[in-house]
Order: sequence, then C-alpha cells, then structure tokens
Amino acid sequence: MSDTKEISEFRRQILLGAAGASLSMYNLPTWAQANARSLKISHQFPSGTDFRDRLCKKFAEEVQKKTAGALKFEVYPQSSLMKTNAQFSALRKGALDFSLYPMPYAGGEVVEANIGLMPALVTSYEQGARWKNAEVGKILTKVLESKGIVIVSWVWQAGGVATKTGPIIVPDDIKGVKVRGGSREFDAMLKAAGGSVMTSIPSSEVYQAVQAGSLEAAYTSSASLMSFKLAELTKNYTSAKNKSYWYMLEPLLMSKMVFDSLPQNQRDIIMSVGADMEKYGTQQAKLDDIDCAVAFAKAGNKVYDIDSAAVDKWKAIAKVSAWKEFSDRNETCAAMMRSAEAIS
Repeated sequence: MSDTKEISEFRRQILLGAAGASLSMYNLPTWAQANARSLKISHQFPSGTDFRDRLCKKFAEEVQKKTAGALKFEVYPQSSLMKTNAQFSALRKGALDFSLYPMPYAGGEVVEANIGLMPALVTSYEQGARWKNAEVGKILTKVLESKGIVIVSWVWQAGGVATKTGPIIVPDDIKGVKVRGGSREFDAMLKAAGGSVMTSIPSSEVYQAVQAGSLEAAYTSSASLMSFKLAELTKNYTSAKNKSYWYMLEPLLMSKMVFDSLPQNQRDIIMSVGADMEKYGTQQAKLDDIDCAVAFAKAGNKVYDIDSAAVDKWKAIAKVSAWKEFSDRNETCAAMMRSAEAIS
C-alpha cells in the first residue's frame, strides 16, 4: 500500500510540474507583451508606395515576431516625427531609435559618411553589396559606432537625373544647369563639369525647388523620383536601369545608445533581421530602376539610358574632383577610398 501511495504522489508531482511548465510557457508571450519596449523608426519617404517605408515595416514586424512581442515598433514616414536632417543627430543622442537615412546627409556631422554617395565609385548593386564585409565597410561601421550609430541594414540605390532642360547624358550636358546632386562629393563632380549646384536639399524637397524654378535638374534615387512625382514637372529623364554613376547608401540605422541598452538576444535578432532585409532592399531597388523609366515615359518625358563609355567620362571628372577632395580630408577617408576603389 505504501508503494502505491508513493507512486501516486510521484505521478501527481509530475503532472503538477508539467502543468506548471505549460502555464509558464503559455504566459511568457503575454508577460513579454505587457512589458514590451516600444521603438520608433523615422524616415522621409511616403508610406506604402515607397519600398523604404515597406522595408521598415517588414523589419519591425519580423523583429516583433522573433522577440515574442518584447520589442514593438512605430514607423513614422514622410518626416512626420521629425525633420529629415534632424534624424541623424537624434539617433546619436538616443532621442530617436531607428532611421532609414541617406548616408551622405550625415556628412556635415561625420565627414566619412560622404562616401555613401561618391560619384562613379559604385556602379552596380553587386559592387555596393561587397562594401559591407570589405575594409571600407568595416571602417565606416567603426567610425559610425564611435559617433553613436549602428548600421543595421545596408541598402544601396541607383539613381538617375530628371531635367526641365535638355537631357544630361555626358558631362558637357551639365554646363550652366541649376542642379541638385545629393551629396557634397557628387556636387563637387557636377561643379567640376560646369554645373550650377544647389546644395543641402533633401530629396523630399526637390519637387518644390523644381516647381519654383530654383532647380532645373535633380539627381536622386529611382524610388524618390517616383515617390516625389518629379515626372510631373520635367521633360527628360536619364535612367539608372542600364548603367548609373549615382549609387547611394541608404541604410537602416539605429542609435547605439538604444542598441546597447537592449539584452544580447534582442540585439542579435535586430542585426539578423537587418541582414535579411538587405536582399529585399536590393530586389526592390532594381525593380524601381525599371519602373521609374516606365513612369517617366508615361508622364511624357523622353527617357534615356547611359552606357559604360558615358560612366567612364563622369568617372574621369570624379577622380580629379570629388575622389581627390574626399581622400585629402584625412587618412581614414583615404583608406576608405583605397578599399572601395579595389572592389570591382
């Protein structure tokens, strides 16, 4: 009888233990959600129609799922949370958690960031993708971390140029044209080619500048050209769907202060999902290069492609202007350029 009682008690303890374990597992997501940390992602691009907004939302959904709701996100498109140029500083201070941010916009605070739109340095998505694990990517990552920024996802985009005047194919076409390049270094090349450069205009403000007549031509990414509806105002468009000498790094960035405040498992999930988003970003950027040419043609613009010979003409000017000026800034910039030039 004693043996029977002992066996019964043993079974009871097992059942209670199993029930307790099940209860704990059942309550874990509920506990995590109740104690969830909410993080903000800000960017300048339109909601839904722009793949950069969709990338931010996909990233947020995936991280929330993989952390069982312990991290939640709010995405603020079209600079609805804060102005475009304020976002980088806010990241550095921990006042903003994430931003999908055009890298050269940060060049005023971190000069090395200007390499993110160096004319004719990157001429394909495949070449740009190799930066992440090359010396240039390691240096940029280290520099940004020292300034309070973590690169979560590397996103490259090609771009073209829309004009109210004649088409811009080769450097001679830019002479005397009031133009926006998109970065200090790209502007340096355009100036060297004879362009009248308008600086410090985010792509979200280009439409108004073209409409007002202060700009006659604007370089920006294929996605932005469509999102900001430049085709309504222009007559000619030089597309990126064949070749381009305009490739911008537009990464998903995170405040290092916020990143460091998270437990290791959450940091690992953020970086893993960020890496997963890079394939999506490249696919969407390539599709936008094609779709943008179609959109401009439908709007009545004449659409032009460029070839390798045209890219080489721009590169020759870039080397003696933008490339040289950037390399002369400091040894870090010079080392970055040496590594980037070696990536074919």
